[in-house]
Amino acid sequence: MLSRRELLATTGSTLAAAACSVPPRSTTSVTAAALSTWPKVREQFLLSREYLHFSQFFLVSHPKTVRDAIERYRRMLDDNPFLTMERTPEMKLRVRGAAAEYLGGKPEEVVLVDSTTQGLALIYQGLRLRPDHEILTTIHDHYVTHEAIRLTTERSGASSRRIALYDAPHTATRDEMVDRLRRAIKPATRIVGVTWVHSSTGVKVPIRELANVVADANRGRADADRVLLVVDGVHGFGNQEPTVAELGCDFFAAGCHKWIFAPRGTGIAWARPSNWALLRPTIPSWSSSELHHAWEDGRSPSGPADATWIQPAGFKAYEHQWAMPEAFAFHRELGRGRVEARIRDLNSQCKEGLAKIPGVTVHTPRDPSLSAGIVCFDVAGLLPKDVVKKLLEKKVVASESPYKLSHVRLAPSLVNDEAEVDMALRAVRAIA
Repeated sequence: MLSRRELLATTGSTLAAAACSVPPRSTTSVTAAALSTWPKVREQFLLSREYLHFSQFFLVSHPKTVRDAIERYRRMLDDNPFLTMERTPEMKLRVRGAAAEYLGGKPEEVVLVDSTTQGLALIYQGLRLRPDHEILTTIHDHYVTHEAIRLTTERSGASSRRIALYDAPHTATRDEMVDRLRRAIKPATRIVGVTWVHSSTGVKVPIRELANVVADANRGRADADRVLLVVDGVHGFGNQEPTVAELGCDFFAAGCHKWIFAPRGTGIAWARPSNWALLRPTIPSWSSSELHHAWEDGRSPSGPADATWIQPAGFKAYEHQWAMPEAFAFHRELGRGRVEARIRDLNSQCKEGLAKIPGVTVHTPRDPSLSAGIVCFDVAGLLPKDVVKKLLEKKVVASESPYKLSHVRLAPSLVNDEAEVDMALRAVRAIA
Protein backbone atom coordinates (compact mmCIF):
# COMPACT_ATOMS: atom_id res chain seq x y z
CA MET A 1 0.00 0.00 0.00
CA LEU A 2 1.29 3.48 -0.84
CA SER A 3 1.67 6.07 1.88
CA ARG A 4 0.97 9.76 1.35
CA ARG A 5 4.72 10.40 1.20
CA GLU A 6 5.06 7.76 -1.50
CA LEU A 7 2.19 9.40 -3.34
CA LEU A 8 4.14 12.64 -3.35
CA ALA A 9 7.32 10.91 -4.48
CA THR A 10 6.15 10.47 -8.07
CA THR A 11 8.80 12.76 -9.54
CA GLY A 12 9.58 13.58 -13.12
CA SER A 13 12.82 11.55 -12.92
CA THR A 14 10.96 8.39 -11.94
CA LEU A 15 7.90 8.98 -14.11
CA ALA A 16 9.17 7.34 -17.29
CA ALA A 17 10.52 4.29 -15.49
CA ALA A 18 7.39 3.84 -13.43
CA ALA A 19 5.19 4.23 -16.49
CA CYS A 20 6.86 1.19 -18.02
CA SER A 21 5.36 -0.97 -15.28
CA VAL A 22 1.89 0.50 -15.65
CA PRO A 23 -0.29 -1.04 -18.37
CA PRO A 24 -0.65 1.70 -21.04
CA ARG A 25 -3.68 0.04 -22.56
CA SER A 26 -7.22 -0.07 -21.29
CA THR A 27 -8.28 -3.06 -19.22
CA THR A 28 -11.68 -2.89 -20.91
CA SER A 29 -10.71 -1.75 -24.39
CA VAL A 30 -13.32 -2.05 -27.10
CA THR A 31 -12.52 -4.59 -29.78
CA ALA A 32 -11.77 -3.70 -33.38
CA ALA A 33 -14.77 -5.80 -34.46
CA ALA A 34 -17.09 -3.69 -32.33
CA LEU A 35 -15.90 -0.59 -34.21
CA SER A 36 -15.57 -2.13 -37.67
CA THR A 37 -18.44 -0.10 -39.16
CA TRP A 38 -19.74 3.39 -38.46
CA PRO A 39 -23.17 2.13 -37.37
CA LYS A 40 -21.40 -0.03 -34.80
CA VAL A 41 -19.44 3.02 -33.61
CA ARG A 42 -22.72 4.92 -33.18
CA GLU A 43 -24.06 2.07 -31.02
CA GLN A 44 -21.35 2.79 -28.46
CA PHE A 45 -23.12 6.03 -27.47
CA LEU A 46 -26.36 6.53 -25.54
CA LEU A 47 -27.32 9.66 -27.49
CA SER A 48 -31.04 10.11 -27.88
CA ARG A 49 -32.33 8.79 -31.18
CA GLU A 50 -35.00 11.49 -31.12
CA TYR A 51 -32.48 14.14 -32.22
CA LEU A 52 -29.77 14.58 -34.82
CA HIS A 53 -26.69 15.51 -32.79
CA PHE A 54 -24.42 18.01 -34.55
CA SER A 55 -22.89 19.61 -31.44
CA GLN A 56 -20.85 16.71 -30.01
CA PHE A 57 -17.79 18.98 -30.27
CA PHE A 58 -19.19 21.08 -27.40
CA LEU A 59 -19.58 18.38 -24.73
CA VAL A 60 -19.31 14.72 -25.54
CA SER A 61 -21.51 11.74 -24.85
CA HIS A 62 -19.29 8.96 -23.47
CA PRO A 63 -18.88 5.72 -25.44
CA LYS A 64 -19.61 2.46 -23.63
CA THR A 65 -16.07 1.59 -22.55
CA VAL A 66 -15.62 5.04 -21.01
CA ARG A 67 -18.98 4.83 -19.24
CA ASP A 68 -18.08 1.39 -17.91
CA ALA A 69 -14.70 2.58 -16.65
CA ILE A 70 -16.22 5.58 -14.88
CA GLU A 71 -18.71 3.30 -13.16
CA ARG A 72 -16.02 0.79 -12.18
CA TYR A 73 -13.87 3.45 -10.53
CA ARG A 74 -16.88 5.10 -8.93
CA ARG A 75 -17.78 1.81 -7.27
CA MET A 76 -14.20 1.35 -6.05
CA LEU A 77 -14.23 4.81 -4.50
CA ASP A 78 -17.65 4.32 -2.95
CA ASP A 79 -16.61 0.91 -1.58
CA ASN A 80 -13.36 2.07 0.04
CA PRO A 81 -12.36 5.64 -0.79
CA PHE A 82 -9.18 5.85 1.29
CA LEU A 83 -7.63 2.59 0.12
CA THR A 84 -8.63 3.33 -3.48
CA MET A 85 -7.00 6.75 -3.23
CA GLU A 86 -3.73 5.04 -2.29
CA ARG A 87 -3.62 3.93 -5.94
CA THR A 88 -3.54 7.52 -7.18
CA PRO A 89 0.13 7.53 -8.31
CA GLU A 90 -0.32 4.28 -10.22
CA MET A 91 -3.50 5.49 -11.89
CA LYS A 92 -2.05 8.90 -12.74
CA LEU A 93 0.90 7.22 -14.44
CA ARG A 94 -1.48 5.02 -16.40
CA VAL A 95 -3.43 8.06 -17.58
CA ARG A 96 -0.27 9.95 -18.54
CA GLY A 97 1.04 6.91 -20.38
CA ALA A 98 -2.15 6.58 -22.41
CA ALA A 99 -2.24 10.31 -23.16
CA ALA A 100 1.45 10.33 -24.14
CA GLU A 101 0.92 7.45 -26.53
CA TYR A 102 -1.83 9.36 -28.31
CA LEU A 103 0.12 12.64 -28.23
CA GLY A 104 3.20 10.99 -29.69
CA GLY A 105 5.26 12.06 -26.69
CA LYS A 106 6.38 10.77 -23.32
CA PRO A 107 4.52 10.49 -19.99
CA GLU A 108 6.80 13.04 -18.34
CA GLU A 109 5.66 15.64 -20.90
CA VAL A 110 1.99 15.43 -19.90
CA VAL A 111 0.10 17.47 -17.30
CA LEU A 112 -3.44 16.38 -16.48
CA VAL A 113 -5.96 19.24 -16.33
CA ASP A 114 -9.72 19.51 -16.22
CA SER A 115 -10.18 21.62 -19.37
CA THR A 116 -8.55 23.63 -22.13
CA THR A 117 -9.16 26.69 -19.96
CA GLN A 118 -7.13 25.35 -17.05
CA GLY A 119 -4.35 24.12 -19.32
CA LEU A 120 -3.96 27.48 -21.05
CA ALA A 121 -4.10 29.31 -17.73
CA LEU A 122 -1.27 27.18 -16.30
CA ILE A 123 0.83 27.88 -19.38
CA TYR A 124 0.22 31.61 -19.81
CA GLN A 125 0.27 32.41 -16.09
CA GLY A 126 3.44 30.36 -15.67
CA LEU A 127 5.42 32.15 -18.37
CA ARG A 128 8.27 34.33 -17.13
CA LEU A 129 7.71 37.56 -19.03
CA ARG A 130 9.36 40.95 -18.77
CA PRO A 131 7.78 44.36 -19.45
CA ASP A 132 9.66 44.51 -22.75
CA HIS A 133 8.12 41.23 -23.92
CA GLU A 134 5.05 40.91 -26.13
CA ILE A 135 2.41 38.21 -26.55
CA LEU A 136 1.19 38.00 -30.14
CA THR A 137 -2.18 36.36 -30.78
CA THR A 138 -5.01 36.63 -33.29
CA ILE A 139 -8.45 38.19 -33.45
CA HIS A 140 -9.90 34.74 -34.17
CA ASP A 141 -9.14 33.17 -30.80
CA HIS A 142 -11.63 32.21 -28.11
CA TYR A 143 -12.37 34.31 -25.02
CA VAL A 144 -10.28 31.95 -22.88
CA THR A 145 -7.06 32.59 -24.82
CA HIS A 146 -7.62 36.35 -24.90
CA GLU A 147 -8.50 36.47 -21.20
CA ALA A 148 -5.55 34.28 -20.16
CA ILE A 149 -3.27 36.62 -22.09
CA ARG A 150 -4.86 39.72 -20.55
CA LEU A 151 -4.40 38.40 -17.02
CA THR A 152 -0.80 37.43 -17.78
CA THR A 153 0.14 40.80 -19.23
CA GLU A 154 -1.50 42.69 -16.37
CA ARG A 155 0.60 40.75 -13.88
CA SER A 156 3.90 40.80 -15.80
CA GLY A 157 3.74 44.23 -17.41
CA ALA A 158 4.26 42.66 -20.85
CA SER A 159 2.17 43.84 -23.79
CA SER A 160 -0.11 41.97 -26.18
CA ARG A 161 -1.16 42.42 -29.77
CA ARG A 162 -3.78 40.78 -32.00
CA ILE A 163 -3.60 40.25 -35.74
CA ALA A 164 -5.91 38.80 -38.39
CA LEU A 165 -4.54 35.67 -40.04
CA TYR A 166 -7.18 36.08 -42.75
CA ASP A 167 -9.85 38.59 -43.72
CA ALA A 168 -12.58 36.27 -44.96
CA PRO A 169 -12.56 32.73 -43.55
CA HIS A 170 -14.01 31.08 -46.66
CA THR A 171 -11.14 32.46 -48.78
CA ALA A 172 -8.37 31.90 -46.20
CA THR A 173 -5.26 30.18 -47.53
CA ARG A 174 -2.29 28.50 -45.92
CA ASP A 175 0.15 30.92 -47.56
CA GLU A 176 -1.86 33.94 -46.36
CA MET A 177 -1.83 32.77 -42.73
CA VAL A 178 1.86 31.90 -42.81
CA ASP A 179 2.82 35.23 -44.40
CA ARG A 180 0.76 37.29 -41.95
CA LEU A 181 2.33 35.61 -38.94
CA ARG A 182 5.83 36.00 -40.38
CA ARG A 183 5.31 39.75 -40.90
CA ALA A 184 3.74 40.20 -37.47
CA ILE A 185 6.54 38.77 -35.31
CA LYS A 186 8.65 41.62 -33.91
CA PRO A 187 11.85 41.69 -31.82
CA ALA A 188 9.74 42.11 -28.67
CA THR A 189 7.54 39.08 -29.46
CA ARG A 190 8.11 36.34 -26.88
CA ILE A 191 4.90 34.31 -27.18
CA VAL A 192 2.72 33.45 -30.17
CA GLY A 193 -0.69 32.15 -29.09
CA VAL A 194 -2.94 30.52 -31.70
CA THR A 195 -5.87 28.11 -31.94
CA TRP A 196 -5.65 24.99 -34.12
CA VAL A 197 -9.29 25.07 -35.26
CA HIS A 198 -11.28 28.28 -34.88
CA SER A 199 -14.66 27.66 -33.27
CA SER A 200 -15.73 31.04 -34.66
CA THR A 201 -15.35 30.12 -38.34
CA GLY A 202 -14.26 26.46 -38.60
CA VAL A 203 -10.90 27.44 -40.12
CA LYS A 204 -8.08 24.97 -39.38
CA VAL A 205 -4.78 26.78 -38.96
CA PRO A 206 -1.64 25.16 -40.43
CA ILE A 207 0.16 24.75 -37.12
CA ARG A 208 3.19 22.93 -38.54
CA GLU A 209 3.84 25.76 -41.02
CA LEU A 210 3.31 28.42 -38.32
CA ALA A 211 5.78 26.55 -36.12
CA ASN A 212 8.29 26.81 -38.94
CA VAL A 213 7.76 30.58 -39.03
CA VAL A 214 8.44 30.74 -35.29
CA ALA A 215 11.56 28.60 -35.73
CA ASP A 216 12.81 30.99 -38.42
CA ALA A 217 12.21 33.96 -36.11
CA ASN A 218 14.25 32.28 -33.38
CA ARG A 219 17.40 31.99 -35.46
CA GLY A 220 19.97 34.24 -33.83
CA ARG A 221 17.84 34.94 -30.75
CA ALA A 222 19.13 34.35 -27.24
CA ASP A 223 17.35 31.60 -25.29
CA ALA A 224 15.82 34.20 -22.98
CA ASP A 225 14.16 35.88 -25.95
CA ARG A 226 13.17 32.79 -27.93
CA VAL A 227 9.61 32.94 -29.30
CA LEU A 228 7.36 30.21 -27.89
CA LEU A 229 4.33 28.85 -29.76
CA VAL A 230 1.30 28.13 -27.53
CA VAL A 231 -1.61 26.24 -29.11
CA ASP A 232 -5.23 25.85 -28.02
CA GLY A 233 -5.76 22.54 -29.77
CA VAL A 234 -9.13 21.41 -28.50
CA HIS A 235 -11.03 21.28 -31.81
CA GLY A 236 -8.29 19.41 -33.67
CA PHE A 237 -7.40 17.03 -30.83
CA GLY A 238 -9.23 13.85 -31.71
CA ASN A 239 -10.19 14.51 -35.33
CA GLN A 240 -6.80 15.03 -36.99
CA GLU A 241 -4.23 12.36 -37.86
CA PRO A 242 -0.94 14.16 -36.98
CA THR A 243 0.20 13.75 -33.40
CA VAL A 244 0.68 16.78 -31.19
CA ALA A 245 4.40 16.04 -30.97
CA GLU A 246 4.58 16.37 -34.77
CA LEU A 247 3.03 19.85 -34.86
CA GLY A 248 6.17 21.69 -33.76
CA CYS A 249 4.53 23.82 -31.06
CA ASP A 250 6.10 24.51 -27.67
CA PHE A 251 2.96 24.19 -25.54
CA PHE A 252 -0.37 22.53 -26.30
CA ALA A 253 -3.58 22.42 -24.26
CA ALA A 254 -6.85 20.66 -24.96
CA GLY A 255 -9.88 19.41 -23.12
CA CYS A 256 -10.50 15.71 -23.71
CA HIS A 257 -14.28 15.83 -23.27
CA LYS A 258 -14.90 16.90 -26.84
CA TRP A 259 -13.49 15.06 -29.89
CA ILE A 260 -11.50 12.57 -27.78
CA PHE A 261 -14.70 11.23 -26.09
CA ALA A 262 -12.96 11.18 -22.69
CA PRO A 263 -14.82 11.74 -19.40
CA ARG A 264 -16.28 15.17 -18.85
CA GLY A 265 -13.99 17.44 -16.87
CA THR A 266 -10.71 16.03 -18.23
CA GLY A 267 -7.94 17.42 -20.40
CA ILE A 268 -4.21 17.58 -21.03
CA ALA A 269 -1.42 20.11 -21.35
CA TRP A 270 1.73 19.06 -23.18
CA ALA A 271 5.26 20.38 -23.54
CA ARG A 272 8.81 19.07 -23.80
CA PRO A 273 10.65 18.97 -20.44
CA SER A 274 12.85 21.90 -21.51
CA ASN A 275 9.74 24.02 -21.98
CA TRP A 276 8.08 23.03 -18.69
CA ALA A 277 11.32 24.23 -17.10
CA LEU A 278 10.51 27.75 -18.33
CA LEU A 279 7.34 28.04 -16.25
CA ARG A 280 6.51 29.00 -12.70
CA PRO A 281 3.91 26.75 -11.06
CA THR A 282 0.56 28.47 -10.66
CA ILE A 283 -1.29 25.92 -8.48
CA PRO A 284 0.33 23.86 -5.68
CA SER A 285 1.27 20.34 -6.78
CA TRP A 286 1.10 16.98 -5.01
CA SER A 287 3.10 15.23 -7.71
CA SER A 288 6.65 16.39 -6.98
CA SER A 289 8.77 15.08 -4.11
CA GLU A 290 11.14 18.06 -4.48
CA LEU A 291 8.34 20.56 -3.86
CA HIS A 292 7.20 18.59 -0.82
CA HIS A 293 10.72 18.20 0.60
CA ALA A 294 11.39 21.90 0.08
CA TRP A 295 8.24 22.68 2.08
CA GLU A 296 9.31 20.30 4.85
CA ASP A 297 12.81 21.80 4.94
CA GLY A 298 11.61 25.39 4.85
CA ARG A 299 13.55 26.23 1.67
CA SER A 300 12.85 27.16 -1.95
CA PRO A 301 12.51 24.26 -4.39
CA SER A 302 15.72 23.30 -6.18
CA GLY A 303 16.14 22.56 -9.85
CA PRO A 304 14.19 23.50 -12.98
CA ALA A 305 10.46 22.98 -13.02
CA ASP A 306 9.06 19.91 -14.73
CA ALA A 307 5.57 18.65 -15.49
CA THR A 308 5.11 17.41 -11.91
CA TRP A 309 5.65 20.95 -10.61
CA ILE A 310 2.93 22.26 -12.94
CA GLN A 311 0.46 19.42 -12.26
CA PRO A 312 -2.44 20.94 -10.26
CA ALA A 313 -3.08 19.37 -6.86
CA GLY A 314 -6.43 19.05 -5.17
CA PHE A 315 -8.96 16.25 -5.03
CA LYS A 316 -10.43 15.36 -8.42
CA ALA A 317 -13.37 13.49 -9.86
CA TYR A 318 -11.03 10.50 -9.90
CA GLU A 319 -13.50 8.14 -11.54
CA HIS A 320 -13.43 10.49 -14.53
CA GLN A 321 -9.71 11.18 -14.65
CA TRP A 322 -8.80 7.50 -14.26
CA ALA A 323 -11.15 6.50 -17.11
CA MET A 324 -9.30 8.67 -19.66
CA PRO A 325 -7.22 5.74 -21.04
CA GLU A 326 -10.38 4.06 -22.27
CA ALA A 327 -11.07 7.04 -24.53
CA PHE A 328 -7.57 6.93 -25.98
CA ALA A 329 -7.96 3.16 -26.47
CA PHE A 330 -11.25 3.83 -28.30
CA HIS A 331 -9.42 6.12 -30.73
CA ARG A 332 -6.54 3.70 -31.09
CA GLU A 333 -8.93 0.94 -32.20
CA LEU A 334 -10.70 3.31 -34.60
CA GLY A 335 -7.43 4.50 -36.17
CA ARG A 336 -6.37 8.14 -36.44
CA GLY A 337 -6.40 8.22 -40.23
CA ARG A 338 -9.80 6.56 -40.38
CA VAL A 339 -11.25 9.08 -37.92
CA GLU A 340 -9.88 12.09 -39.80
CA ALA A 341 -11.12 10.76 -43.14
CA ARG A 342 -14.62 10.11 -41.78
CA ILE A 343 -14.99 13.56 -40.27
CA ARG A 344 -13.51 15.17 -43.39
CA ASP A 345 -15.99 13.36 -45.64
CA LEU A 346 -19.05 14.20 -43.52
CA ASN A 347 -17.99 17.82 -43.18
CA SER A 348 -17.35 18.13 -46.92
CA GLN A 349 -20.83 16.74 -47.57
CA CYS A 350 -22.25 19.30 -45.15
CA LYS A 351 -20.35 22.26 -46.62
CA GLU A 352 -21.13 21.37 -50.22
CA GLY A 353 -24.79 20.83 -49.40
CA LEU A 354 -25.12 24.12 -47.52
CA ALA A 355 -23.42 26.00 -50.35
CA LYS A 356 -26.16 24.87 -52.74
CA ILE A 357 -28.99 26.27 -50.61
CA PRO A 358 -30.17 29.74 -51.75
CA GLY A 359 -29.78 32.30 -48.97
CA VAL A 360 -27.11 30.32 -47.10
CA THR A 361 -23.55 31.64 -46.77
CA VAL A 362 -20.87 29.13 -45.75
CA HIS A 363 -17.96 30.70 -43.90
CA THR A 364 -15.79 27.62 -43.36
CA PRO A 365 -13.25 26.95 -46.13
CA ARG A 366 -14.38 24.31 -48.63
CA ASP A 367 -10.77 23.05 -48.78
CA PRO A 368 -10.66 20.04 -46.41
CA SER A 369 -7.06 20.80 -45.49
CA LEU A 370 -8.18 24.13 -43.99
CA SER A 371 -11.10 22.86 -41.92
CA ALA A 372 -11.78 20.08 -39.44
CA GLY A 373 -15.05 19.21 -37.72
CA ILE A 374 -16.93 22.52 -37.48
CA VAL A 375 -19.00 24.10 -40.29
CA CYS A 376 -20.08 27.72 -39.80
CA PHE A 377 -22.77 29.38 -41.90
CA ASP A 378 -25.53 32.01 -41.93
CA VAL A 379 -29.06 32.09 -43.30
CA ALA A 380 -30.05 35.38 -44.92
CA GLY A 381 -32.54 37.40 -42.91
CA LEU A 382 -32.23 35.32 -39.74
CA LEU A 383 -30.10 35.68 -36.64
CA PRO A 384 -27.94 32.64 -35.82
CA LYS A 385 -29.81 32.06 -32.57
CA ASP A 386 -33.11 31.95 -34.48
CA VAL A 387 -31.73 29.44 -36.97
CA VAL A 388 -30.51 27.25 -34.09
CA LYS A 389 -33.95 27.47 -32.49
CA LYS A 390 -35.74 26.56 -35.71
CA LEU A 391 -33.37 23.64 -36.30
CA LEU A 392 -34.06 22.36 -32.79
CA GLU A 393 -37.77 22.43 -33.56
CA LYS A 394 -36.88 20.03 -36.38
CA LYS A 395 -34.91 17.86 -33.91
CA VAL A 396 -31.51 19.00 -35.23
CA VAL A 397 -29.10 19.99 -32.43
CA ALA A 398 -26.96 22.84 -33.78
CA SER A 399 -25.20 25.73 -32.01
CA GLU A 400 -24.16 29.32 -32.54
CA SER A 401 -20.59 30.53 -32.08
CA PRO A 402 -20.10 32.60 -28.88
CA TYR A 403 -18.48 35.60 -30.53
CA LYS A 404 -19.50 39.17 -31.27
CA LEU A 405 -19.88 38.14 -34.91
CA SER A 406 -21.78 34.90 -34.48
CA HIS A 407 -22.60 32.13 -36.97
CA VAL A 408 -24.64 28.93 -36.97
CA ARG A 409 -22.57 25.78 -36.47
CA LEU A 410 -23.11 22.19 -37.55
CA ALA A 411 -20.37 19.74 -36.60
CA PRO A 412 -20.77 16.32 -38.23
CA SER A 413 -18.87 13.76 -36.15
CA LEU A 414 -18.49 10.03 -35.65
CA VAL A 415 -22.01 9.79 -34.21
CA ASN A 416 -23.51 10.96 -37.51
CA ASP A 417 -23.81 9.39 -40.94
CA GLU A 418 -24.47 10.58 -44.48
CA ALA A 419 -28.23 10.22 -44.11
CA GLU A 420 -28.26 12.40 -41.00
CA VAL A 421 -26.21 15.07 -42.75
CA ASP A 422 -28.76 15.06 -45.57
CA MET A 423 -31.60 15.38 -43.05
CA ALA A 424 -29.89 18.36 -41.42
CA LEU A 425 -29.40 19.96 -44.84
CA ARG A 426 -33.08 19.50 -45.64
CA ALA A 427 -33.95 21.20 -42.35
CA VAL A 428 -31.72 24.17 -43.19
CA ARG A 429 -33.22 24.35 -46.67
CA ALA A 430 -36.72 24.45 -45.23
CA ILE A 431 -35.73 27.30 -42.90
CA ALA A 432 -33.93 29.26 -45.61
